[in-house]
Amino acid sequence: MLPLLEQVLEKNPKNVKLVYKFLPLVRIHKFAMPAAIASMAAAKQGKFWQMHDALFANSHQLSDAKIDELAKQIGLDFAQFKKDLNDPQIRQLINRDMQEAQRNGVRGTPTIFINGRQLKNRSLEGFQEAIDKELRRLKEKK
Repeated sequence: MLPLLEQVLEKNPKNVKLVYKFLPLVRIHKFAMPAAIASMAAAKQGKFWQMHDALFANSHQLSDAKIDELAKQIGLDFAQFKKDLNDPQIRQLINRDMQEAQRNGVRGTPTIFINGRQLKNRSLEGFQEAIDKELRRLKEKK
């Protein structure tokens, strides 16, 4: 999905902003919440996407030790990372995202919204069609 999102952002640099929301599937994945927390702790050091990508690449072998190993591999200040894992604001943010997902009927990941409308056709063409439609709609409102 990320290469496709990168293409969409490249094609629409002035009109599209990517907002990542968390929906750790805690009933399915034992380490979904720890992984979400770890990615936010990494974000505090400017390395959200590096941690995100490392966690997804290793999703079938996640453990506390593996998360620590990945944090070191991507070059985080490890002591700060460990401290940030316990930051209550991180858990609050993730919980808020989970509640928002529930209110919006999101059941799985990834789920894509464009201006509050869920995207069904997740091809490059589908993205562009939805973006263009929203831009036209916004122009008509003016």
